[in-house]
Amino acid sequence: MAKKFKNIDGQIKDASNSEVTQLFRLAVPVLTKEVKRLLALSGAQADLLVNILSRDGNCVAQISWIERLYAKEWKAINEHSKKIKEILDSGSEPGVFDENRRLSIYYSCLREAYHNDEKLNRQARISDEERGILNVLAHQLDVTAEDRIAIEHLIVPIEKSGVQDCINQLREIGLLFVRKKEQTVYVPDEIVAILHRIQNKDIADKHLLRILRTLSDAELSNILKAHDKRIRGVERNEKINSIFKMGIPASQILSHDMHNEKALVNERKERLKQLIDDLQISLVKLGTTLEERCGLIIHALNTSAEREFNVLSAAGFKAMFEAISLHMPDITKRLREEFELEDNIEVDVEMLRALSITPYDILYILTNEQVKELKASMGITRRGEVRQVIVEAFANATDKLIENYESLAQRDLATLKHKNIEIAESEIGVKFEEVTKAILEELGFDVDEDLRRSINTAKDKADILISLSDDDVIIGEAKTCKNGDFAKYSTTSRQVKAYVNRCEAAGKRVSQVLIIAPTFSNDFIESAELDTEINISLLEAGGLKKIYEAFKSRRKPNFSAKLLTKGGLLKADLIAKRI
Repeated sequence: MAKKFKNIDGQIKDASNSEVTQLFRLAVPVLTKEVKRLLALSGAQADLLVNILSRDGNCVAQISWIERLYAKEWKAINEHSKKIKEILDSGSEPGVFDENRRLSIYYSCLREAYHNDEKLNRQARISDEERGILNVLAHQLDVTAEDRIAIEHLIVPIEKSGVQDCINQLREIGLLFVRKKEQTVYVPDEIVAILHRIQNKDIADKHLLRILRTLSDAELSNILKAHDKRIRGVERNEKINSIFKMGIPASQILSHDMHNEKALVNERKERLKQLIDDLQISLVKLGTTLEERCGLIIHALNTSAEREFNVLSAAGFKAMFEAISLHMPDITKRLREEFELEDNIEVDVEMLRALSITPYDILYILTNEQVKELKASMGITRRGEVRQVIVEAFANATDKLIENYESLAQRDLATLKHKNIEIAESEIGVKFEEVTKAILEELGFDVDEDLRRSINTAKDKADILISLSDDDVIIGEAKTCKNGDFAKYSTTSRQVKAYVNRCEAAGKRVSQVLIIAPTFSNDFIESAELDTEINISLLEAGGLKKIYEAFKSRRKPNFSAKLLTKGGLLKADLIAKRI
């Protein structure tokens, strides 16, 4: 492996994106161990901040927003600590091993672990080894995560201020980036995954909530009963929130807590099989043991983001979000509350994709009854699992736009209206861009929205960026034209050359510029062929549709990105035959 990276020559800045990715994967075990050690030395404030930053929706946020979330979290912990203190002060009955007794034992052990260093004239702290023992003790005593944090706050009070300094401390550890000009914090997904492992989280919060919202009321009560929590007179939403705050591993809920105490192993396995269907999880195998089946569910959910985004094209996702917003005007408010989104940012599909919030994540913040009402309000009559049916309805809506792709390119409102496609003329350009992305995704291209957002500026905004590899990209431009051929070469060439410069400044090689329009004028074609600064391929909208239809009609299509990088006006008929 050392030979593989010898060309880096000790300088990470000289490495390609693919080499950095491989190097990071190799370093993950060592990095995880070191991050865990440094966090143990950083104190309770860093733990609280890490807990906030690793939650769904908080990987990109302004420092002022993080400070607000921190203050809110600190207040909740402080109030819960007071309740715990009342429980500890009340004591427990002799010979009774109740919740009071369990919390008292954990409190005494944690206090001893923290203060025992002072006996040796050292600074009081909880070492990494002591933390491991306390975690085992908490598990055996069934002390929930919420109670553990509150008890620690009684012994080692978490600082109420100083968030900025703590963010800088976490930045120095290497857990986040700070863009000082915008006062914005960025936490990479790979780092979030490491933090989850350190926190002993086997699943993302949004996926744990997805599981809980899929379970029956009786199963939610089983989980609460397993931890001696009150169930009588508790509403369904309150049950879900209580379980979520308890911090119980998903594996424990799936294998034990959700089931009736007397349920046999086969009965539990059969229930998990039904849960797999309810969660719309596609598995090659179901697993022979209960533990294996739990593991497969957890792995499927943790790796579901890409699959769930691919179910809908960019156009389909946008159409679905717009429709939900129309029929449920408070959906944006719900999303802000669920994923702790900033008040001053616009909640749109691009932002949701940047935060890895999928179409299914949106539907799972609704209760089963609410999502049924939404389906009926939308006029969707097809039977089946409600959330799946709603998502598939918008996959079909994208298909309809693809069928009328040429009319969209030509801005032919009359034809679109005749085909029952309602669209404002001002939106045609954006819709054409979105449907073009959907077609390219169907052809197997990696339409990289994250890269496009990072490269785009207020002045220079590329329509499409296709990642061929970690370093190579194709820049795509989707142009509509109402009357005649598309002829604006000088304007278009200035645009794409600016995008090429932006990509190269970001360390990307631009393999090709692909311009898609209804048709091109002869002057446009000649100018593109004679341009010596950039490689330009031209593709007519009708030609792209032919390629798409040929691709979909083949059982094993033979298609490569090289077919679109020949330069000049591409011969779609020949490409379609080649597929």
